[in-house]
Amino acid sequence: MNIKSEAILVMDFGGQYAQLIARRVREQNVYCEIKSYKTTAAEISALGYKGVIFSGGPNSVYADKAPKCDPQLFELGIPVLGICYGAQMMANSCGGEVASSAVKEYGNTEVAFDNTSVMFNSVSENSVVWMSHTDYISKFPEGFKVTAHSADCPVAAMANDEKKLYAMQFHPEVQHTKEGKQMLHNFLFDICNCTGNWEMSSFVTTTIQNLKEKIGDKKVLCGLSGGVDSSVAALLVHKAVGKQLTCIFVDHGMLRKDEGDQVEKVFKEQFDMNLIRVNAQDRFLSKLAGVSEPEKKRKIIGEEFIRVFEEEARKIGKVDFLCQGTIYPDVVESGVGEAEVIKSHHNVGGLPEDVDFTDIVEPLRDLFKDEVRKAGLELGVPEFLVWRQPFPGPGLAIRILGDITEDKLDILKDADAIFREEIANAGLDREINQYFAVLTGIRSVGVMGDGRTYDNTIALRGVTTNDFMTADWARIPYDLLAKVSSRIINEVKNVNRVVYDITSKPPATIEWE
Repeated sequence: MNIKSEAILVMDFGGQYAQLIARRVREQNVYCEIKSYKTTAAEISALGYKGVIFSGGPNSVYADKAPKCDPQLFELGIPVLGICYGAQMMANSCGGEVASSAVKEYGNTEVAFDNTSVMFNSVSENSVVWMSHTDYISKFPEGFKVTAHSADCPVAAMANDEKKLYAMQFHPEVQHTKEGKQMLHNFLFDICNCTGNWEMSSFVTTTIQNLKEKIGDKKVLCGLSGGVDSSVAALLVHKAVGKQLTCIFVDHGMLRKDEGDQVEKVFKEQFDMNLIRVNAQDRFLSKLAGVSEPEKKRKIIGEEFIRVFEEEARKIGKVDFLCQGTIYPDVVESGVGEAEVIKSHHNVGGLPEDVDFTDIVEPLRDLFKDEVRKAGLELGVPEFLVWRQPFPGPGLAIRILGDITEDKLDILKDADAIFREEIANAGLDREINQYFAVLTGIRSVGVMGDGRTYDNTIALRGVTTNDFMTADWARIPYDLLAKVSSRIINEVKNVNRVVYDITSKPPATIEWE
């Protein structure tokens, strides 16, 4: 089965939730992809999408240069769902009116629904949704009917069943909208007539076959970090072409405790992959000596990683393909969609200059992180690697505040290993979405035995999140924190204080640097 045999298109109008909408669609086993609002009606029709969803966005539809879709899209007969700005843009484009509201709606809002509308089938007559808007639909277009309203929003939802056009002023994709999943289900299956037959096993089989056809008898090179993305990408290529793939694993010495050995063991012994491990800790520490500024650390590590990779690649000689673990959020966040560029990803546009290859393979380019994990399990990657904690490319270098030394790395590796071990022992390793230790650079007075100490402070960080866009600090039981603290202070040299970070995102970020 082609993974795109049936697909939904999310048109990005610059909203922060375009990716989340796509994830919610895929959770219902329907393939979905994100494209710019500039995508033409002719292109949409030619590609055979089963339905289109307009994302939200920060603009007002009546502002100069407000983003608008191709008006012909409303005449295609393809079901369209407008969300937030997308709803207002639909109303404006179809002859309705949008105005600035005297009462702004933000947060949880109770809405009354018309259950005779196919969009709200099996939805409660009154339910809580997540509103986030200053404008509102003041006059709905001819041919539409109001299907939901709130105390301050007369058109919380509207529908034109004849043209298959639907709009919601609220956000069904966020968890705060209690029955949002049901609403999206109704759109996908009752309106777009999707079958929900997109499964990871199909993706894996199809991708391996496509890689075989594309690569043929040529050589492939992959930079393997040991993270889930590069690991699953490399394994897909390995399943397709075997020893034609060479993986270079650059161990910069800033991985978590024993991770380099674990990665080498899994891929060399379990999967018999052609893996070259480069132990380069001394080289990286030399470049980082005395550097405290976080962005400078990142740039040094990124640059040196590429230099080491290039040196090893030149020893291999000419290869035809470079395999990268690019995933869908990398593509969107690097400016492929309409949202502001969040950060540059090394897999998107940051290719090594001196490696002699003619093409790129990115087998995970269409997948979100949770889907990559599913693909990894389908391929037989061990659970401990598939469910590894999210880990930044610069590694522990940005969890050590201040300059990096081997002694500091040893302290943090040991403290972090204890924290992760105790979280796993308590059975919380799947409930807490990310947890790690930070060497704060703060030293404080303590008493150990009969003597005064002046030693390091370790901070523990744990968060719960669905999408890593926002996060809440994890309510780890006090007894467990006490046990972790006791073990760290007793087992890790030069630490006399442990603190727990109880800051959410926002205002803080998940990582400290």
